[in-house]
Amino acid sequence: MQGYIHSTESFGSVDGPGVRFVIFVSGCPMRCQFCHNPDTWNMQAGELKSTDDLLKQALRYRAYWKNGGGITVSGGEPLMQIDFLTELFKKAKEQGIHTTIDTSGAPFTREEPFFGKFNELMKYTDLLLLDIKHIDEEQHKKLTGRTNVNILDLARYLSDIGKPVWIRHVLVPERSDYDEYLEKLNAFIETLNNVEKVEVLPYHTLGEYKWKELGYDYPLAGIEPPSKERIENANRLLHTKG
Repeated sequence: MQGYIHSTESFGSVDGPGVRFVIFVSGCPMRCQFCHNPDTWNMQAGELKSTDDLLKQALRYRAYWKNGGGITVSGGEPLMQIDFLTELFKKAKEQGIHTTIDTSGAPFTREEPFFGKFNELMKYTDLLLLDIKHIDEEQHKKLTGRTNVNILDLARYLSDIGKPVWIRHVLVPERSDYDEYLEKLNAFIETLNNVEKVEVLPYHTLGEYKWKELGYDYPLAGIEPPSKERIENANRLLHTKG
């Protein structure tokens, strides 16, 4: 099976435990205002690669996968290519490789055929990095163009089945960086029993030039990254050290 691939990273250190081979797939249903990879939105813009070729490429770096390293599939949005992802992870688990998905959760639904496919994928998935963009639904729509109802439902479902999760949250001034929203997000996280880690990812402007190159207006123009104090505040309210 083939998937649309944007790029790969041989020695990823921030997308899951240990050193990881990171596969960035193409295609994403969200239009996050802070997206630093808008060039991944269009699935067909990626390069078609087979699961066997990617696994072969990844295994070249296996000697470096200590302390729980392995393969992470990020994006774009991996769940948009769920059949491809399932085949890749199934083959990876046959090789004893730790598997991680970095997802926004946007494609999740309990409707078929997706839900059955998702449960099959979970058989071969060790960890999910779930990016909760905003806890408030209306603000989530403004920030990403989509609802968060199904995303929060995904978080609850993963808790119900006991699948390990790291929660990620991008801290964006004038969007998500308000104590009210951070406290509400923390209260939601505390209802889950499968969260191993919470990470605050400070907004940055490193991808702004890509928007301009693609002919898009950058919606956060003029908004600076959060201050050290606001980052520390978010980490405190979300209990990232706990």
